[in-house]
Amino acid sequence: MAINKPPPTTNSDNERIVIGSAIASRLLLLFLIVFWRFLLSPYDTSASLNPSCLINPSSLPLTQQPVLFPQIGSAIESSIVWDGVYFVRIAQCGYEYEKSYAFLPLLPFCISLLSRTVLLPLVPVIGHRAVLGLSGYLINNIAFVLAARYLFRLSLIILKDAEAAMRASVLFCFNPASIFYSSLYTESLYSLFSLGGLYHLMSGRSSVSALWLALSGCARSNGVLNAGYICFLTMHWAYDALFLKKCIRKGLQVLISGALNCVFIFAPFIGFQAYGYYNICSGRIPEEMRPWCKARVPLLYNFVQSHYWGVGFLKYFRFEQLPNFLLASPILSLVFFSILHYGKSKTKLLFSVGFQPMDDDRNSAAMLYFPERVSRSSTPHTTSSSGLQGNQNLRQRKKIFVQDPAELAVEDKPSNGSGYFSALVLPFILHLGFMAATAFFIMHVQVATRFLSASPPLYWFASYITVKRWRYIIWAYSIAYILLGSLLFSNFYPFT
Repeated sequence: MAINKPPPTTNSDNERIVIGSAIASRLLLLFLIVFWRFLLSPYDTSASLNPSCLINPSSLPLTQQPVLFPQIGSAIESSIVWDGVYFVRIAQCGYEYEKSYAFLPLLPFCISLLSRTVLLPLVPVIGHRAVLGLSGYLINNIAFVLAARYLFRLSLIILKDAEAAMRASVLFCFNPASIFYSSLYTESLYSLFSLGGLYHLMSGRSSVSALWLALSGCARSNGVLNAGYICFLTMHWAYDALFLKKCIRKGLQVLISGALNCVFIFAPFIGFQAYGYYNICSGRIPEEMRPWCKARVPLLYNFVQSHYWGVGFLKYFRFEQLPNFLLASPILSLVFFSILHYGKSKTKLLFSVGFQPMDDDRNSAAMLYFPERVSRSSTPHTTSSSGLQGNQNLRQRKKIFVQDPAELAVEDKPSNGSGYFSALVLPFILHLGFMAATAFFIMHVQVATRFLSASPPLYWFASYITVKRWRYIIWAYSIAYILLGSLLFSNFYPFT
């Protein structure tokens, strides 16, 4: 009797698994938050305090009206803790204090927009501030599910290994900083626009990518660092045009296009600094100005981080902060070994910043970052050579992979240049290294767990080592931090 083999798994099936895992992880976090809040009393009970707005306090009369279900509203308001207090306050009252400019405007804007439109009918039911909190929770949880989907699609393009892409994406769904992706923090929106922007960039849509990456800079200040990916690819495309093809016109086109995209990514953050300068410094006499207003380059964000939070180079290197270094040690160790393993495998590639000669390694960045050379490689998922000739226009020439990742065949075995040690991973490794160094030497180091949680190579490396003997350690780390984070954070205890 013949045994019917199960049909091969498609990438659409894998994508549905990732989306299902993302939804399941958010439901798990919701259950844990409610469970810990029911079991324990919050350390700080001031979360529900909501004084009148300093700017135009009469603009929100509904905040003073009685509501239909005050207990539900009170439960939602009491869950607004830590940075969520600032985001909800900004959404409600705008930027009232100098300190509040440490929080970028994308999340407060989205919260305010949703609360004034779709969820406006709920204001008489649970109260205005509760609706603001509910809006933030909906936005962040939906954004997280979409971010997981984009990570899966990006991973397919970079790794060219559907199983590794799915493992990496599922690990992201249950990452150690999961509590922040379901809270009133910017991690979800940043991940969505960062991962989405990188997916569009690696699919050849650089203009669309610039828009998405600019939005990531509206969510978190480190979003501007995503311009480094465009700089990296522009550098290689310009080198190819100017020095290999001796085509000055195309080289200048590449350089101008890359520069404009980078300026576009930086523009929202610079505009926000100008907005702060106008509100706080403009029209004041020198004696009334804050110190940063008189600086040669008046950066409000840097001043606020240093003055109010003590952020700065080596400022956190104190003995009493040792527990926080221990709290961050798992994620920093994972970063260290991910870079170390990649560097040992691709030493010349890493130190040449991708300009390793093709003769030394067919999978070097010097080959993979140019589509006309990809067509001659043995990679099964690249475009045909007929559409990648040297006389193609600039937009076609920039496309690394133009095939829809959902259509890639999962049964194809990854080639030697695929997986975590692919040359295409190099710009992600460089970005991760810079981010990790910033977290370790400049920031409050415990923040590293969530600060680095949107970095794709962490999950690609974790996916690689989970095939080996580290599977249980990786999952134990994630589960332990999910349980610990949901317990501490939801009850207003310090976590990261």
